[in-house]
Amino acid sequence: MLLAIDIGNTEVTMGLFDGTDLRRSFRVSSETRRTADEVELLLRQAFPELGDRKSRAIGVAQLREGGQGHAAIVGSVVPAQTPIFLDAAKRMTLGEPLLVTAATTARVKIEYRDPESAGADRIANAVATFDRYGAPAIVVDFGTATTFDVLLKGRRYRGGVIAPGILTGAEHLVRRAARLSAFELKPPRRVVGRSTEESLQSGVFYGAVGQVDAIVRRIAAEEKIRPKVIATGGLAAAIAAHSETIQEVDPDLTLHGLRLIHHRHGPRHGPRHGPQHGPRNGPRNGPRKPKPRRH
Repeated sequence: MLLAIDIGNTEVTMGLFDGTDLRRSFRVSSETRRTADEVELLLRQAFPELGDRKSRAIGVAQLREGGQGHAAIVGSVVPAQTPIFLDAAKRMTLGEPLLVTAATTARVKIEYRDPESAGADRIANAVATFDRYGAPAIVVDFGTATTFDVLLKGRRYRGGVIAPGILTGAEHLVRRAARLSAFELKPPRRVVGRSTEESLQSGVFYGAVGQVDAIVRRIAAEEKIRPKVIATGGLAAAIAAHSETIQEVDPDLTLHGLRLIHHRHGPRHGPRHGPQHGPRNGPRNGPRKPKPRRH
């Protein structure tokens, strides 16, 4: 089984895969400080399959035979949290987790001027979108920031747009305005609010819908493409219901991207017999001749 962990600025999303099937996923706050012991406890409670004796015994046996056993992959945009989750994932799977970087893109070409600055979540979203939807495509991810990732044919990650997240912007507005109080963000029944709360709901919600549609249309015109538009993240379904440009909602897009990256870059099953180790039955053409020394 594969444990996939996506560490964002607001939430950590975790999922357990059995092959290509996502068995279960859940989210916790990433703003809470946790130790590796606490994260391991969370994982054991959420995914008991990884912690029971039978499963661990099977995993150990596979490792002894040169196989992979259970495995883990971590994508993170929060450096302070990364080693904590890597440590906990290692304890759960008895192996070194794969960490997503600009070098683990599953053949996606990052066309950022600085590829290292592309976030792990955006790389995972791109990988999953190429596999599940093809290109050209635009991925809209609603998180702490609202990101737009532009994907072109040839597995090219063209670049994108980063805007303040919907909840991030709303919280900042309430903090900065003395007479505005916290409100529930939900689709309002009408655009014209009849109270301060309704007016805030309308402005934040429909402002986000309008932002998405306007940016998607500008990207399509600039790149001269007719993209498939996929939304993911916490508010994806709510915004998509009112958007004129979003065509698909895929709440587990990032986790599937992590799965695909691990399939491409993670440890292979079975012992390795690459050229550096030689074939199983000894050298193919007899023993090598010693190279003459230079005097």
